Amino acid sequence: MVSAMTGPVAGAAPGPGMVGPDQAVVLAAGLAKSYGSTVALAGLDLQVAAGETVALLGPNGAGKSTAISLLLGLLSADRGEARVYGRSPSQAVADGLVGAMLQDASLMPGVRVGELLTMVRGLYPRPVSLADLVGLADLGPLLGRRVDRLSGGQAQRVRFATAIAGDPQLLVLDEPTAAMDVQARRGFWRQIRDFAGRGRTVLFATHYLQEADDAADRVVVIARGRKIADDPPAAIKARFGDRQVRFTLEAGSLALLATLAGVDAVEHDRARVTLHSHDTDATVSSLVSSGLGWSGLDVGGLDLETSFLRLVGESS
Repeated sequence: MVSAMTGPVAGAAPGPGMVGPDQAVVLAAGLAKSYGSTVALAGLDLQVAAGETVALLGPNGAGKSTAISLLLGLLSADRGEARVYGRSPSQAVADGLVGAMLQDASLMPGVRVGELLTMVRGLYPRPVSLADLVGLADLGPLLGRRVDRLSGGQAQRVRFATAIAGDPQLLVLDEPTAAMDVQARRGFWRQIRDFAGRGRTVLFATHYLQEADDAADRVVVIARGRKIADDPPAAIKARFGDRQVRFTLEAGSLALLATLAGVDAVEHDRARVTLHSHDTDATVSSLVSSGLGWSGLDVGGLDLETSFLRLVGESS
């Protein structure tokens, strides 16, 4: 069972060698799902290898949550097939291979955190030790607290603990940090990196692009129910062949910036300037000799947010 509260209830213990070195942990081919006249997925292909951390990105309504639900066996596809560890998603869940944190998760009211963890661990034949679970989710100070008196970030840490209580090989997360502030999000992703560092596989959907850039080995971008990109974050950012020179203009004419060597376009927000350049070395050299007054020079490529917006725009 994958519920909004916990990960799976284990039916059979994971055995060694669950997938071969060339096999995908998650394999989806042509997944399609509609709700009446609304198309949620229009033929999604996806592969996730053992040990990878993969992010699903897309605008609201792109099909991310539907894809997650299909891969957990919570929905049935209209067309296409999904396999997880070589079996149906529902069987992989029943076999204790998959843990999940769902977007609409809720926690059992009235119980204390320690009681909840003890109960959930009892559902599995070989659960994570309580000490490891508490350490991974940073729950030590919360064990005596009632779950209905936790902050949003604290509750998410408890949901994370219940999702990994059975020691799953694959962790699936749907918008896991939506209720967290910046500090809580950073702490949560440290916990995910610790979990993935044990050789586990992570698939997560998020609308925080910085999370995908920081945490994912690969980013899969979905728009209008179709995959439009599937690459490491750096490759997606490099795909547009655009680099930027950013600085604060302290003295001189904005009009002069377009004449600098290598500059293709100029953007500015008050005094903060972004030069889009096909040759950043030439642009910086030209800026230095231009006589303009500037400070806070930064040279880099597109951020993932800009790349994402361009990708989605290109596919419309």
